[in-house]
Amino acid sequence: MGTDSKMLEGAGVELRRDAEGLALVGDGMVLRADFARLLPRLRPDRLGRELLVRAARVRGAEAPTAVDATAGLGEDSLLLAAAGFTVTMFEQDPVIAALLRDALERAANEPQLAGTVARMGLVEGDSVAGLRELDFSPDVVFLDPMFPERTKSAAVKKKFQLLHHLERPCDNEDELLDAALAARPRKIVIKRPPKGPWLAGVKPSHSLAGKAVRYDVIVPPRG
Repeated sequence: MGTDSKMLEGAGVELRRDAEGLALVGDGMVLRADFARLLPRLRPDRLGRELLVRAARVRGAEAPTAVDATAGLGEDSLLLAAAGFTVTMFEQDPVIAALLRDALERAANEPQLAGTVARMGLVEGDSVAGLRELDFSPDVVFLDPMFPERTKSAAVKKKFQLLHHLERPCDNEDELLDAALAARPRKIVIKRPPKGPWLAGVKPSHSLAGKAVRYDVIVPPRG
């Protein structure tokens, strides 16, 4: 297979397709969504210890559903799908969505991943509008918005800096959280830096914190 490439105007990066799939190239780095590298984390003995899986767990749900409103490259959605969730992913940036779609297509041909990615569906579009238009109430809405302080963090892996050429920081936390609440989930799980502020200043019901990340859980009142 040859190599096809497309320069992204104004972004300083290039979208390139080769024998390994679609990749974002720039600043001497290559970023490719690759679910296969997460296989060790999907093993049953490790998956249950993942903080996200623990935060998202819903009692009594035989076929739990989740909406990942900020899908990115889909790694968090993969963990949720491996834990049994059917995940609807929203990604509004067309380039990131193309990288994620390519990863899903490649993983569907991998026996170890096919069953998991079959539970993952990608919607290219704005999640704020999408959450308000859902025709079902998900068990979990997951939020991992990019905030300005994260672009300066030394904890951000160098190659993921390429995504910052494309992604815009979350500029309306209240609107995002209101849309998540409008979907009437059983819980909202928010991924934050360990010492980061609460989303939209709203105190969570509880949190699970590790060394590199914190998950704030909001349990809306049922009624």
